[in-house]
Amino acid sequence: MMPHESAKDRKAFFRERKKQRIFVLVAVLACTPAGAQEPVATVSTIVARATAWQDTLDAVGTVRAVRGADLAAEVAGVVDSVGFDSGRDVAAGTVLLRLRPNDDAAKLADLQAAADLAASNLTRDEKQYRAQAVSQASVDADTSHLRSARALVAQQQALMAEKIVRAPFAGRLGLRMVDEGQYLAAGATIVTLQALDPLFVDFYLPQQALADVHDGDTAALSVDAYPGREFAARVSAISPKVDPASRMAQLRAELPNPDHVLLPGMFVTVHLKAGIVHHYITLPNAAIVYNPYGSLVYVVSPATHRVRQAVVKTGPTRGDQVAVIQGLSEGDIVVTAGQIKLHHGSQVAVNNAVEPADDAAPKPAEE
Repeated sequence: MMPHESAKDRKAFFRERKKQRIFVLVAVLACTPAGAQEPVATVSTIVARATAWQDTLDAVGTVRAVRGADLAAEVAGVVDSVGFDSGRDVAAGTVLLRLRPNDDAAKLADLQAAADLAASNLTRDEKQYRAQAVSQASVDADTSHLRSARALVAQQQALMAEKIVRAPFAGRLGLRMVDEGQYLAAGATIVTLQALDPLFVDFYLPQQALADVHDGDTAALSVDAYPGREFAARVSAISPKVDPASRMAQLRAELPNPDHVLLPGMFVTVHLKAGIVHHYITLPNAAIVYNPYGSLVYVVSPATHRVRQAVVKTGPTRGDQVAVIQGLSEGDIVVTAGQIKLHHGSQVAVNNAVEPADDAAPKPAEE
């Protein structure tokens, strides 16, 4: 329509447009078969069932040995002999290294001879004292000399023992860091020793999780070095304080490791079962239609084979499953696939040949 056209022309134009619309509508109705029905949508379904649901707290932990130490000699000296190989298991008390003794044995013999002489003098003076040939003061002096001599012997024996490094506990040795003939400074690391069974796992949880965690709670651990395998652990200690910077609390779990596959220093993923066991209706995540105004599912009526929309309140998730807290009852038949074709009152045909994933703990497919 142009600005200069009259009102009469404009009315004629709109009448013609209205006639065209009516014609199109009549043509569509004429092409529609009489008694045509809404097409039946094919869907898959699942029966809603309540299952036990245990809340899980996830964290990253570090493996450490229950007993582990970097072994070193207490005194300096030249390495005389090395009695171990790298990576071997050793028993408690095994001699691992000896430093060169030098004149230690001679000094010990000298001190032992002095102690023996002091003992002889005491024995002789005790006999003389009983015969009233010496005074009590002489006997007391001999006793003191004997104790002093024996103390010097014990001191020399301790110094000689410090030149021998033994395994303080049973475990697995690391890499040897010294060689025979090498001068070794006091405190220099010789080898690391780690007890591998059991192990500790240290990890952190936020402070709001502490109410649901207790000593003895069980945890499942996974390690990227062993995909698909889980290790069972049990909480053995909870730190009595929370880090004021991060508001995290440290926990420790004890982990049996009889086959020694886990090593101190590894990081693990901790799945800690916490809180009470709930009973929730669980559905595959694909069954939930998420909308900005709320979540809903389609429930099939077995009598009419029609669906109704049910608004639901969802809870925690695990794997492919989601917990439904409100909106469903046990026994309801819920659509799990094909919802995009549905609306309230749609008629459906059920075909469960292909069902969506519904695994509480899915694992990636192996290549």
